[in-house]
Amino acid sequence: MKKLPFDNNKYLTIQRENILKRISKFGDKLYLEFGGKLFDDYHASRVLPGFQPDSKLQMLLGIKDKAEIIIVVNANDINSNKIRGDIGITYQEDVLRLIDAYVEAGLLVSSIVISFYQELPNVLEFEQKLKNNGIAVYKSYKINGYPQNIPLIVSDEGLGKNEYVKTTRPLVVVTAPGPGSGKMATCLSQIYLDNKNGVHAGYAKYETFPVWNLALNHPVNLAYEAATIDLNDVNMIDPYHLEAYGKTAVNYNRDVEVFPLLKAIFEKIYGSTPYNSPTDMGVNMVGLAINDEEAVMEASKKEIIRRYYDAKLKIFLGKLSPDSLEKMDLLMSKAGVHPEDRKCVAKAIEVAEKEGEPSIAIELANGKIITGHRSSLLGASAATLLNTLKHLAKIDKSIYLLSPSVIEPIQQLKMKHLHKSHVRLRAEEILLALSIQANTNPLAELALRQIPKLKGLELHSTTILSEVDRNTLKALGINVTEEAVNYQRKLYLKG
Repeated sequence: MKKLPFDNNKYLTIQRENILKRISKFGDKLYLEFGGKLFDDYHASRVLPGFQPDSKLQMLLGIKDKAEIIIVVNANDINSNKIRGDIGITYQEDVLRLIDAYVEAGLLVSSIVISFYQELPNVLEFEQKLKNNGIAVYKSYKINGYPQNIPLIVSDEGLGKNEYVKTTRPLVVVTAPGPGSGKMATCLSQIYLDNKNGVHAGYAKYETFPVWNLALNHPVNLAYEAATIDLNDVNMIDPYHLEAYGKTAVNYNRDVEVFPLLKAIFEKIYGSTPYNSPTDMGVNMVGLAINDEEAVMEASKKEIIRRYYDAKLKIFLGKLSPDSLEKMDLLMSKAGVHPEDRKCVAKAIEVAEKEGEPSIAIELANGKIITGHRSSLLGASAATLLNTLKHLAKIDKSIYLLSPSVIEPIQQLKMKHLHKSHVRLRAEEILLALSIQANTNPLAELALRQIPKLKGLELHSTTILSEVDRNTLKALGINVTEEAVNYQRKLYLKG
């Protein structure tokens, strides 16, 4: 069996070993800040083929008796109903989703910390909901002068004014629904308060990206910078690591900027620091589990192009500063890639120009491209999905898998009773209709059996997709990009 470009089992083994070493280094307790997503890291799985999206979760399950989880969520994100862009739910909804997922997996979720706490309506409602479900909730507050005013920060008026989170296990994983939640501040607060309570605690960071032992402009690291363009993260050589060891290591601006604070806090609490650089803080064995660097580089370059289209779409929707496109152009230049390298783009545009309708193209694993466009019966996503399943099943494209007599009653239902503004079938509706037909139509059943082959395929739409279609395509594992074109000329694009 051919080896995958990334060895996930090797990664889990050495990552777990190094975390256990880090726990023993500090004695009583280790606060481990989890950067990125704990169990649905699809970015990592795209740039490191073979990396499993739930790798961090699997690593934790191997030491679950030693671990508990604290989830941190920013009060401002709760109050503004901030949305997780990849799965389309609010941060507070994601906290509930994370709790359910961790508990179901057998992990202990000990508490929720609401950072930058303020008594805002949405915050109070969410706090009460958690408490009503028996979940411990703690508050931490904004510290004026953070992170520069170290004397204030490391005092009872700084970290000391936060509520002390009661923990019982040697490994405390601190995670969050997204960036800017206050994970590190929570860890530092706990270390300060633990010390006052006679507990010797340490801090480390579980990061996947940037990969410290790959080059600064390696496509894997450039792809991370492209993925965090909204945070304005910048990869850089770790100056502290270079000074301490004479060795080059890659880190990013926020960790480098906060390192003097962490160093000063350790020195003030314990009289010395265990770390000479921000790279030392991290536990990141990703670079040691790459089997095929060329394949990983190619996958990362594809991700950078996808991120370019994603940035253009976010700029159009007002979710990203127009200046970000200049940075994306620079990242693409460093990676040596261009938008036109994404082959499904040109084909989708070609079909759209020919048909005068929104169109979609999907590139198969063998390089063949399948297209579809909007019609009176089907949306472009549904048409392309149907055409792709037929091709994969080797069903002649002239054969109707779903006859108009099947589609029309669904349209009538949508129009007359559900009061939908459009009656064309969406991608999800096509799959449901096929599932119903599969009982009596062997070809429909054959088409449905091809669904697993859709995972990892590349798709481009000539217009902005509806949220419904976008979520369906992503749920199927398809890598989606869209032109920043609002074909419907409508401002509300949810349906």
